Amino acid sequence: MYFRHAREIWDDHPALVPGVLLVPGITDGVEVDGRIARFQGVAHSRLSQVAEGEWPEIQAWRRAFAKMGCKPTQYRCAAESLLRRFRKDGALPRLHPLVDLCNAISLAFAVPIAVFDVSRIAQYLEVRFAAGDEHYLSFAGERESPEPGEVIFADATACAHARRWTHRQSAASAVRSDTELVLVVIEALHATAMTDIATVLDVLAREVTELWSAPKAQAILTKTSPAFAF
Repeated sequence: MYFRHAREIWDDHPALVPGVLLVPGITDGVEVDGRIARFQGVAHSRLSQVAEGEWPEIQAWRRAFAKMGCKPTQYRCAAESLLRRFRKDGALPRLHPLVDLCNAISLAFAVPIAVFDVSRIAQYLEVRFAAGDEHYLSFAGERESPEPGEVIFADATACAHARRWTHRQSAASAVRSDTELVLVVIEALHATAMTDIATVLDVLAREVTELWSAPKAQAILTKTSPAFAF
């Protein structure tokens, strides 16, 4: 299996910096409250100074969404959506310890973090433009068809595991109580993305090692080395 971005994505978004980790041994019986509070504290401190829409990490994604033809205030990257909800509610819903931890880290660093159950991905996962014949399962159980040209995460069965790039993941490969092996994808487009993604990778690797087990592999991908085999 492998993960990659199609060359067309790299061509359209040359500032892209993706980081990936493969983490085994995931369970849902661990305590993460203290860790989540620490990362949420970082986000709260930043939000107390300026709203998330002014952060360079979020502005970069807004520009990318506008370039894709998506209204940035209608379709937001996952990190911005989480930050908006956290700013308004002061907390986020709890889903699974790993997902909750990744959401908290996403808040602190303002970068989208997607977590996929590897057992539910067919052969590969590629960020590419939709052909229009793919299928997507929402968390409400509805089946959707991504629009042709929309950026999606797709596998060999034309299952779209995320729509509008970092906007919304699918229920098809969401982490569940029986999930054991996950692929974590972190993406950024802002000026200091290379440094920041490296930091997020290190932080997340340390956290999952202490809670579950060390990542089997991790990498920062580039246009000249775009694939992560696992």
